Amino acid sequence: MASKAKQNTTAAKNTSATKASPTAAKSTVTKKAGSAEGTPVKKAGTGKGASGKKVNPALMRPLQPSQELAAVVGSKPLPRPEVVSKVWDYIKKNKLQDPQNKREIVADEKLRPVFGKDRVTMFEMSKHLAQHLK
Repeated sequence: MASKAKQNTTAAKNTSATKASPTAAKSTVTKKAGSAEGTPVKKAGTGKGASGKKVNPALMRPLQPSQELAAVVGSKPLPRPEVVSKVWDYIKKNKLQDPQNKREIVADEKLRPVFGKDRVTMFEMSKHLAQHLK
């Protein structure tokens, strides 16, 4: 008898599931179609950075470094992000970050004329670099 009771409860569940399934099926179909149609497709296009946002063309304009900065990054005109990247490569290659405070950069003989002092925080660095780019 216990097996008949189980069959009756599962039969009752199946009938209630069939009644609810058309609306459940519609809602899942609607959700799938809505999510596919409603969202725009992201395309990697020109003028977009690694994050997918549009890059400001003014930032990508090549700038001529001063003689002091050219000793570190080279004398060719470079966009500002590349200059910062090359300065960071130089800092890491020569281990110029303070070991106790990684935010501080200890200037060597090439960076001292650019920064104007012996120690600079990484937040001040871009201010000093901007003075040496035209």
